[in-house]
Amino acid sequence: MADKDNDPAAAWQAMFGEMSKGFTALASQAMATPEIAKAVGQVGGATAEAQKQFGEMVEKYLAGLNLPTRAQMDEFGARLSAIEARLDQLKAAVDQGRNESGDTTAPKPTRAK
Repeated sequence: MADKDNDPAAAWQAMFGEMSKGFTALASQAMATPEIAKAVGQVGGATAEAQKQFGEMVEKYLAGLNLPTRAQMDEFGARLSAIEARLDQLKAAVDQGRNESGDTTAPKPTRAK
């Protein structure tokens, strides 16, 4: 069994834990000052605005290429899933109608071409 005092992984883990505690304490102290808290808030707001503008730019680019956006593809997927669910319901109703009538010779519907 390895000795904990001679285990490099344990030493590394202990050092990392102490560094993490130190960074957390430092960050807590820094965020307590109004200037730094304000700067962090401004950076977060600027990042959000940049992300919004980038999203709008990509949307315009895709529209120019006549390609759907992610939101449009998500909407298409949801609509397709709803259609498939409705088809499953219709198929189940047709199968149930066949079973109730006892008609086992009725031809199965084929897809129109």
